Amino acid sequence: MPETYAGFDWDAGNRAKCQKHGVTIPEIEALFSEPLLIVPDATHSKSETRIRALGRTGAGRMIFLVFTTRLKGGRRVVRPISARYMHGKEVATYEKENPEL
Repeated sequence: MPETYAGFDWDAGNRAKCQKHGVTIPEIEALFSEPLLIVPDATHSKSETRIRALGRTGAGRMIFLVFTTRLKGGRRVVRPISARYMHGKEVATYEKENPEL
């Protein structure tokens, strides 16, 4: 991943939304230590830049994550917005289009 982040910005709102589909906080944070497919998500937010990330957990589960970045105390942090496990068809498409990941 080309950019390095100093940590994560969690609160009750984004924790609940990310865990709603069974994805754990440690899984989300661990995604950033693995290769990710990063895609801009310009259509879903006008006030801040949103990013979509597709990646694999250490256990091999594929995760779809939407996040933004923010400056907190002069450090760039990741603020997860939503996360879910990818469906079978999505995984197949991802693996076909990104064999290097």
